[in-house]
Amino acid sequence: MQLANPQYLWLFLIFIPLIIWYVLKQRNARPSMGLSSTYAFASQRMPLRAMLRHSLFILRLGAIGCLIVILARPQIKDNWQTTSTNGTDIVLALDISGSMLTRDLKPNRLESAKKTATKFINGRPDDNIGIVIFAGESLTGMPMTVDHDALNSYIAGLNTEMLSDGTAIGDGIATSLNRIKEGKAKSKSIILLTDGSNNTGLVAPGQASEIAKNEHVKIYTIGIGTNGLAETPAYDEFGRLTYIKQPVVIDEATLQKIAQETGGKYFRATDDKTLGDIFNEIDRLEKTKMDISHFSHTEDSFMLWAWLLIGIFGLELILRYTVFRTVP
Repeated sequence: MQLANPQYLWLFLIFIPLIIWYVLKQRNARPSMGLSSTYAFASQRMPLRAMLRHSLFILRLGAIGCLIVILARPQIKDNWQTTSTNGTDIVLALDISGSMLTRDLKPNRLESAKKTATKFINGRPDDNIGIVIFAGESLTGMPMTVDHDALNSYIAGLNTEMLSDGTAIGDGIATSLNRIKEGKAKSKSIILLTDGSNNTGLVAPGQASEIAKNEHVKIYTIGIGTNGLAETPAYDEFGRLTYIKQPVVIDEATLQKIAQETGGKYFRATDDKTLGDIFNEIDRLEKTKMDISHFSHTEDSFMLWAWLLIGIFGLELILRYTVFRTVP
């Protein structure tokens, strides 16, 4: 437990003048009469009502104290918890080039990949997963994390307009390697999903796969797209998006070589079911024991004091106008 505004606790000093004021007020609050002797009243006990007359003031101080604590904002303290689990480090490298809008998978390649990737993430709750996106360039979408809700939220927002168009497979692998080196698991894997051939970028696919091999990172490559013709996005002379039948061209030779050199495996996803089956097979990756740190955020925790304030103030009002009611 911690206080967001501990300086407000200085307000408790107001109790000092309040108590002094109350004592002085009580000294002159009741009339007195001089007697030569109080012997006749020696056996008389002070009524309970008179003994408890100061309870109203005590309740008022209690209500003020609760209000001061609320102003200080008690909070549940942030903390890190480290747990041991069996998992692996994975980076999903997803192609978001314009051709991923091709409609041979339903409703298109990108949406099918997003749906399958989300299901894959949800099925591996103990894994440290990151996301890299690439098209004409590559970008780290999400660093390595076990916050799978954040991963799924990011994937849901992916679209083909986030990066310049093109297919930079080598850059996608290089960026993925930079991210996965942050992981602590012994088993490290990159799952690269693309529907085209490398046609741009600063790093050649062969060079990137060589680095992955030296770093003992397996790359599982997935070529997504049906065989034959498919409705492919294109722009007409007015700049409007349309779809035309075009042959599906995937550089399977390069994807197979990347997977083979790094100890991974190449898959061809020709429809939604096949893509799901591929991710199910990859789901059986080797796991290793690792420590994962979980962070819990700060939350205000003043409701108990608020209810206590309401209760004390209500009790004071009830007693003041019933048991301790006075007639002017």
